[in-house]
Amino acid sequence: MAQDNIFSGLKVVDVASFIAGPAATTILSDFGATVIKVEPPGIGDPHRVSWMTPPFPVSDRNYPWQLVNRNKRGIALNLKDPAAHDVMKRLVEWADVLVTNYPPKVRKALRLDYETLAPLNDRLIYADITGYGDQGPEADKPGFDITAYWARSGLMHVTHDEGSPPTIPIPGIGDHATASTLYGAIVTGLYRREKTGKGGRVGTSLIAEGAWAAGEFIEGALNGGKFYPQHNRRKPPNALINPYRTSDDRWLLLVVQGKDFAGFARAMGQPALAEDPRFADRKELARNAAALVDVLDPLFASQPLAYWKKTLDEARVIYGVVQNAHDILADPQMLANKIFMPVRDPSVGAQFTVSSPLHVAGVEKAEPRRAPRLGEHSKEILSELGFSPADVDRLVSAHAVAADGVKS
Repeated sequence: MAQDNIFSGLKVVDVASFIAGPAATTILSDFGATVIKVEPPGIGDPHRVSWMTPPFPVSDRNYPWQLVNRNKRGIALNLKDPAAHDVMKRLVEWADVLVTNYPPKVRKALRLDYETLAPLNDRLIYADITGYGDQGPEADKPGFDITAYWARSGLMHVTHDEGSPPTIPIPGIGDHATASTLYGAIVTGLYRREKTGKGGRVGTSLIAEGAWAAGEFIEGALNGGKFYPQHNRRKPPNALINPYRTSDDRWLLLVVQGKDFAGFARAMGQPALAEDPRFADRKELARNAAALVDVLDPLFASQPLAYWKKTLDEARVIYGVVQNAHDILADPQMLANKIFMPVRDPSVGAQFTVSSPLHVAGVEKAEPRRAPRLGEHSKEILSELGFSPADVDRLVSAHAVAADGVKS
């Protein structure tokens, strides 16, 4: 672990499952926080088995677990057992931050609700995350990123082409975005604690994060906006913001502002396009978008991606390559900006992992360590919380705590 990092000495209890909550505590751990992961005995956090569930990429390594639980220690605690309540009480008294994503009714049943825990530690930052918010008729409804973030927010409605059904995005997009927001809420709570000396409750939800991500779209609806039809790349509202296929069956996404159209036309070897009355201004470009696509499609299809990257870069035309997995791993920009962190622990397997998406100048993130096995540190943590060896044996014998779990 990096020494004297930003959050060195910050103590975090992660009582969350799947991705969004745990990924927020991972960001804290990247900057030195001590994180204890609390899981139920048996299967533990269900995210331990996500790697075996389509559409997660097939691998012989449990990479999703490692990604969002690196740097943590783990305890398996049966919160349904009254004997475990004293353990949770001591964890709360020890902690600066507690993160949970249990629905409100479940939290209350497990005595994990804010009203129960806040009196135990008036400096505690209690951070909760839900699928659909903690108020209203669906407060206790389970939510995943594809249901609450993607579908409910309208994002899934607009991120597919005309005539095609909604599609399933890659796993965890909404979760990781929400994790960053939850991290921001936690840090905001910590800042307020510095000013007031008091902890408090902070949080977010997948549905709120989805609405924020779709904010331009939803704000348009709030202001009576008239929406364009579902995107059709052959008949788009704007042919200069549209994907095009190259001769080697790759795609690039063009983003050309009207003021740059003449330079783009020259780069395409078609300077006369800038003088064509069909494309003379924004209004005409919109009216004749399909005609411009008919011109651009065969041009882009005549050369491979490498040619167009060189040509468009030289002309300073804005575009993005639709990258595949091979491209991403070899992307020099990602490597130069340390978006992939090196992993030295051979037990992890991979030599790199995806870094959390923020940096602080002059601060190195903690070296990624192996994610905990289920109950791996239970006895060690209990001892640090002040339980005697006899107490530890009693808790384990009573099945309130599970220890030394099998490899995940």
